[in-house]
Amino acid sequence: MTADPFRLDGQRALVTGARTGIGRAAALALAAAGADLVLWGRDIEGLEPVAEQIRALGRECGTVAGDLTDPDEVEVTATALAAEQRIDLLVNNAGIISRGAAVGISLSDWRRVLRVDLDSAFVLARCFGARMLERRAGRIVNIASLLSFQGGVNVASYTASKHALAGLTKSLATEWASAGVGVNAIAPGYIVTDNTAALRADPARDRAITERIPAGRWGSPADIAGAVVFLCSPAAAYLHGHVLVVDGGWLAR
Repeated sequence: MTADPFRLDGQRALVTGARTGIGRAAALALAAAGADLVLWGRDIEGLEPVAEQIRALGRECGTVAGDLTDPDEVEVTATALAAEQRIDLLVNNAGIISRGAAVGISLSDWRRVLRVDLDSAFVLARCFGARMLERRAGRIVNIASLLSFQGGVNVASYTASKHALAGLTKSLATEWASAGVGVNAIAPGYIVTDNTAALRADPARDRAITERIPAGRWGSPADIAGAVVFLCSPAAAYLHGHVLVVDGGWLAR
């Protein structure tokens, strides 16, 4: 283990959904810990402000535009990137949510959520994980959810994808741990992001959620970023297949 087990100097991390929210906070925290970054988002222009912040920290930062609703495109883009750059750390953060009663969900909407929240994570883990296995080193962090454990309200596709992502995390971990590749996940609680805007805009729902959280507040993306750095760092070398809940105490109540 290094002198500082939380440093990531000499490592390059790929973070999906890095334009805002948890992805942005995680990318900046990884850079502060010494990692160089590659940011993956829908368009390069939206990623550049984050990339500039990372470069201002003295770290290298590249950007990649890729449509995570298209697993075939994801594979092509990821394969090309893997041939050009060594990715030591992968943070599968990107996710979308569709709210509505299950009886009203169209199959196309259902599949769109699963393509982004589950399929893209698998494709990226498979692509970059194969190179990590060859090097016998690497870390993958999947951003799961409290809904990896609970049912939620009117979010059937999101809940299904997050349950599956937790299972995928454990499955890959058992396959890859002996080769030095760590696969873990983080299950954020209620965090102030674009995906939770609808809940926070409803005064009754916002109040009910806040009162249910022992910490007495919604989490911020920065509350998740430290956990991402930890799971990517040498300090977590013996963690495999773990889903780390960061929820202000929600599940403990």
